[in-house]
Parts: sequence; C-alpha cells; structure tokens
Amino acid sequence: MISDVELSRMRWAARRGMLELDLLLEPFVEECFTDLSEADQLIFARFMKSEDQDMFGWLMRREKPDDPELAQIVKQILEFSRTGANR
Repeated sequence: MISDVELSRMRWAARRGMLELDLLLEPFVEECFTDLSEADQLIFARFMKSEDQDMFGWLMRREKPDDPELAQIVKQILEFSRTGANR
C-alpha cells in the first residue's frame, strides 16, 4: 500500500511547470497512481525523474522511450487521458 508521504511526493512531482505535462500528469496521479501495482508505482516514480523535454516528446507521441517499462507507463497515461476518465 502506498503511503500518504509517497502519494504527496508524486503529486508534487507531477507539477512540472509545463502546462501540457501538468494537464496529463496531475490528473493521472490523482485518479490512477494508488490503483497501480507496486511495480508500476515504482516505474512511474522512475518516469517522473525523466527530463521534462523527454516526457513531453513521449506524451505528445513524438518519440518513444527506449525503456519498455517507461513506454508502458506512457501508454497508461495516454490511455487515461484519451478515455476521458480524468474528467
């Protein structure tokens, strides 16, 4: 189970300062992070350590992460955004 401290860290990390990233990441953290498996939570935490420009390219579908685990998290974020589950 995720601790309140770790959830707060992810909420803070989701505030990237780039509107496009904030609009995708903040709702995902609020709605999905606690439901991810422990392994996916760790992968997401690793994803959040990526550079903003890399994240932007991945989330705008301009590039794909070389790491298949990060690619899967990107896919989950985009699917969440696409389905409108955050609205």
